[in-house]
Amino acid sequence: MWSSSRRNLLVFLALAGCGFRPALGTDGPAQVLVGRIWPAVPQNQSGFDFVRQIEARLGRVQVRVYDLTYDPVTNAEPVAITADGATTRYNLTGSVTWTLVRHADGVRLAGGRVDNFASYSATGSTVAGLAAREDAGRRLMTMLADAVVAQMLAASPQFAA
Repeated sequence: MWSSSRRNLLVFLALAGCGFRPALGTDGPAQVLVGRIWPAVPQNQSGFDFVRQIEARLGRVQVRVYDLTYDPVTNAEPVAITADGATTRYNLTGSVTWTLVRHADGVRLAGGRVDNFASYSATGSTVAGLAAREDAGRRLMTMLADAVVAQMLAASPQFAA
């Protein structure tokens, strides 16, 4: 029986043999993004959470090569309602419309819209409900930022550094 580490090694060797290289690996095509994206100044908590995750994935800007604009939108939708009409669970839906442009000349390199949701419980105290909503908001912005990063990574081989 093969151990999982041996299977992983075989998969890695097979991918390396066909020319695969990690996007963010050494000399990977996405290295043109690391430490080079200047996100727009956040306007609210959702924006702060979004930018925090972008910087966690691609690093804080060291050299401003690209400008990232984004517009996060969230909405709480009740999904579990008791017989007496009390909402006990919400879905926090969200989307981010984003654009990445080259700072030097303003040429649009990539952009789009990503959507996702996070759920939270509204049972318990008011403070607990607010804390659960804030946590869901952070989780949602993390998921949306990760989706934006994935789209930027996919487009990065076409960028000229």
